[in-house]
Amino acid sequence: MRLLIINPNTSKGATARIKEAADGVAYPGDEFTTLCPAFGPELIVTQADADHASIAVVETVKAYDAPCDGIILASFGNTGAEAVQLLRPDIPVVGIAAAAFSIAQALGGPFGIVTFGPSLVPALKAKAEEAGLGSKLLATLAVNTTDFGDPGTVQTRYMDEMGELCREMHQRGARCVVMGGGPLAGLASKLAPNSPVPLIDGTQGAINILRTLVAHRDVENDL
Repeated sequence: MRLLIINPNTSKGATARIKEAADGVAYPGDEFTTLCPAFGPELIVTQADADHASIAVVETVKAYDAPCDGIILASFGNTGAEAVQLLRPDIPVVGIAAAAFSIAQALGGPFGIVTFGPSLVPALKAKAEEAGLGSKLLATLAVNTTDFGDPGTVQTRYMDEMGELCREMHQRGARCVVMGGGPLAGLASKLAPNSPVPLIDGTQGAINILRTLVAHRDVENDL
């Protein structure tokens, strides 16, 4: 399976995390290309950031000319998803929020979101509501900091705090926890051994969803 995985922000550190998480669930023969745009915000926080990043994502897709079976947009805004799908109607396009919330819905029951800063909470809650899961969302908990620094290092700097927030979600009755934000790619598997509930990684979830979609397409083409 050949995938283009785009980190819609320009943080090379976060892009490296996303690549590591993607490669961690690759099968033999898979070809994953993980990129970030040449311009745009280093971290998407505001709507203005998202609008700017969407333009950058579209330009990144336009510049990519290698064969591709699907595209993943590795931000919880599903940044640029509609425009990219219009640009590439021949292949599936999946955002990591859409993937994470579909998994939470499949697991059933109430769920929570854990992220790395309070300023991200409103947008994450809005995405859950947009996915039709607002009534199932127990809470969105964040590390109490405004010091994001390098987005690629937030998961290492605040790993203990986010692990504790995941356990708090379990105490509140969550059946699973979504790790909220592209820079948290790969963190779920690191926290899982000490978590009493499943932790959902949107990047890895999106890859598994695309694997199913691509396999189904290939079967249809063989009929």
